[in-house]
Amino acid sequence: MEPVFLRAAGHPLRWRLLGELAGSDRRVQELTARVGHPQNLVSYHLGRLRKAGVVRSRRSTADGRDTFYRLDLARCAELLAATGAALHPGLRPAAAAPPGTVRGRVLFLCTSNSGRSQLAEALLRHRSGGAVDVVSAGSSPKPVSAHTFAVLAGYGIDLTAARAKHLDEFRDRRFDHVISLCDRVREVCPEFPGHPDVVHWSLPDPGREPDGRAAYARAAAELDERIGFLLHTLATGGTS
Repeated sequence: MEPVFLRAAGHPLRWRLLGELAGSDRRVQELTARVGHPQNLVSYHLGRLRKAGVVRSRRSTADGRDTFYRLDLARCAELLAATGAALHPGLRPAAAAPPGTVRGRVLFLCTSNSGRSQLAEALLRHRSGGAVDVVSAGSSPKPVSAHTFAVLAGYGIDLTAARAKHLDEFRDRRFDHVISLCDRVREVCPEFPGHPDVVHWSLPDPGREPDGRAAYARAAAELDERIGFLLHTLATGGTS
């Protein structure tokens, strides 16, 4: 039986869509423009990728009529490993080698800079051993949530000295990567000097969820997974 990943990715248009989503979460209209195919065809192939579990979707919190699609890199890694092993035992992957020397300047953005972007900043700094110059900011800053402090403490990170910052503080600063975590701030993200790699990760606002700290823990877990892949990008000096 043909491996799941080959069935999912074996079509040229689906491969193009995977490549686009490997860089940033995108709406179907954006994917249509980037791959140059009609929306109904793009939607059909997105459906096939979703059925295979390699692409996931999430309603936009800026406009509930829109949906953001994202590539599940962890699922892709799992399916690719199974594909190699199915062909020959010698193709079973060895334990993933850690990234090389990570470097770069990264800005994480969300609306309030009280949850998602603070979590992302702290997790990337922690996982890179401080090698990455990383900051976070918001379009409408609010005090950092107590749940943010508590969740990060579970990762062994003390963030009690953190403060919320407005994105205007960094308008003139050069970054290699600017990553928006909020569908609303994505729409108002300014241009930064030096033409950084601008990426969107669509995460719901944990501050709007009813289960408090658990919502922040879910956000941190998703961010930690995505940052694990970002570290490989930063180690190679490529784009997200």
